[in-house]
Amino acid sequence: MMDPGNLIQIAMTGIPKNLAFYATPPHACSYLEQQRAVTLFADPTAAISVSLYDQLSKIGFRRSGEHVYLPRCPDCRLCIPARIPVESFRLNRSQQRTMRKNSDLTAAICDETEIDVDEHYALYRRYIQRRHPGGGMDDFEKHQYLQFVDSSWSDTRYVEFRHHGSLVAVAVVDFLETGLSAVYTIYDPDLTQRSLGTFAVLWQAEYCREHGLPWVYLGYWIPQSNKMRYKQHFRPLELYMDGRWRRYHDQLPQLEAPSPLPEHATAC
Repeated sequence: MMDPGNLIQIAMTGIPKNLAFYATPPHACSYLEQQRAVTLFADPTAAISVSLYDQLSKIGFRRSGEHVYLPRCPDCRLCIPARIPVESFRLNRSQQRTMRKNSDLTAAICDETEIDVDEHYALYRRYIQRRHPGGGMDDFEKHQYLQFVDSSWSDTRYVEFRHHGSLVAVAVVDFLETGLSAVYTIYDPDLTQRSLGTFAVLWQAEYCREHGLPWVYLGYWIPQSNKMRYKQHFRPLELYMDGRWRRYHDQLPQLEAPSPLPEHATAC
């Protein structure tokens, strides 16, 4: 639950000065065991638009359901916003093989009115129970799953990947003014040899390239989290650290000790 008294001030071009941000009390970290986390939320009563979310994405915020958030832990800075600079991105050999393996799939971009919710939810259940059991999301009901991936204000699409008509993967994507934001991907757990999670990101990068969009936002890269390490294989990769995006072509930074607070975020 957010603490109304813990108001955080964000100073950034393009973000309304009257948009409030609130920090949660410390809670269990979802990614690193035995760690306590603090999450910064944009005011849930504020009117969020695609344009505003685009600006917030540029300073590391993410969407989960209706809410826009940023990890702001007092003793840790290991949740690092990551994005692919599409114009400079090049596939490595493994990613080239992934593209070839999935060249027999068809892709369709759908809005919420065009999907078979039961079909998507059935795939989600198979995926979450096999890939992330006990992670807190494996008991989601259908409406909870939809509340998690979609929102009333975002331009969210569902990219369906099919093999001979059978749904094998879904990439939930937010369309921004300057790119795509990868919200969540589910896939058939029996088809791990296809690397469908990686393929979904590669598809988004190619879509951005074709449509002149500069970035694919991947969420947070967490070096110590096995679930998040896949993001380091997209190069170059841009990481938002110390108030600016830094581009890495080769070795990523070694981060063991906490980093200082970003300059743009100060507590009132």
